[in-house]
Amino acid sequence: MVNTQKCRQWMSLRTTFGPLLVASLALGYVSASADPVPPEKPADFDECLIRIGDRATSEGVSRRTADAVLARAEFLPRVIELDRRQPEFTTTFADYLGRRVNEARIERGREMLEEHRDLLNRVTRETGVPAAYLVSFWGLETNYGSYFGKMSVPSALATLACDPRRGSYFSGELVSALKIVDEGAISAEKMEGSWAGAMGHVQFMPSVFLQHATDADGDGRRDLWNSIPDAMMSAGRFLESMGWDQDYRWGREVLLPEGFDYALAGKGRRPLPEWRAMGVTDVHGNPVAEEPIDAGLVVPAGHEGPKFLAYDNFRVIMGWNRSEFYAIAVGHLADRIAGAGPLKNPPPEDAPALSREDVEQLQSTLNEKGFDAGRPDGILGPDTRAALRRYQSGKGMIADGFPDRELLRQLGIGQPSS
Repeated sequence: MVNTQKCRQWMSLRTTFGPLLVASLALGYVSASADPVPPEKPADFDECLIRIGDRATSEGVSRRTADAVLARAEFLPRVIELDRRQPEFTTTFADYLGRRVNEARIERGREMLEEHRDLLNRVTRETGVPAAYLVSFWGLETNYGSYFGKMSVPSALATLACDPRRGSYFSGELVSALKIVDEGAISAEKMEGSWAGAMGHVQFMPSVFLQHATDADGDGRRDLWNSIPDAMMSAGRFLESMGWDQDYRWGREVLLPEGFDYALAGKGRRPLPEWRAMGVTDVHGNPVAEEPIDAGLVVPAGHEGPKFLAYDNFRVIMGWNRSEFYAIAVGHLADRIAGAGPLKNPPPEDAPALSREDVEQLQSTLNEKGFDAGRPDGILGPDTRAALRRYQSGKGMIADGFPDRELLRQLGIGQPSS
């Protein structure tokens, strides 16, 4: 049942504070006009916020904070547009890595490593996470603090919390954001971030902030927007909590022998001696170490691109962002910042970027030819890659599960963009 007294109170506060909110959202909201039919505000948006406010106060947030912040929370159509957006084309590994690990970012990362060496060494001593990795996360998340996002985090989270698609998750994140405001870490007006609510130098979600944000500069606040010490220590604590192993790196680029079974990629982890016995070497041709540690094989761009043996810390990185591309970018950028050279075998620049329609056509064609790719859904998942490997094997091709241009030509998949 709706608490009408609270609803009227909040509507009054909306009228009072509305202009301030519009000013804080201008940069993040302006492009919504590009869509001629923007998503509409849910009819129960205000009732939804009342429920969330009640939940927040039941979890210890002051009524004053809950009412004041939620009264100014606006429905942002642009957030829904971004949440619903499906890319027209897949991103190739070459494009992904090239945009994120480039000479400008590497050079700036090395400058940040020197400028903040004392701080970063302190974080390493306390958390075990090497400085180059801390700087790499910082560089990938916000380009070393140059861009945090311009969305009002309370409004973005309110929009997603009151949307049925992932409302339960984002309701929890909105309550966490209210707790952050309530503890005095930052005011609601200054709590800006990404459209999904990630915040500060290292783009923590509010729930991660509550668990791992640290006051490293001793000013009494956990400030991930304005304090680099707080941000770097918080990143270190988060990675430490996920099991960062200070004795090993993230992984390394390797070379595979001729005739290697690419079906082993992504099929679990094996001790290094097993990979060594299969003929896997480092990029200089030396057999991989015989240490009894486990590693998984990651082949992000097919047999023509780089191959990696990924250690435990690779899985820790994926605890930050569940993307193999992201995890490789973090590891490789950290290596480059620390002084390593470029990849021995860079990803092919001409790999096809397939649209969802292309992938659906590929799946349907494989099914028609007797190679079960599962229900056509436009996603290059494990079933589709397994079907591709079976097709490639039958045609005498290298069975890596990646659709190159020749394979697409054979299957009659029309000219993909690159």
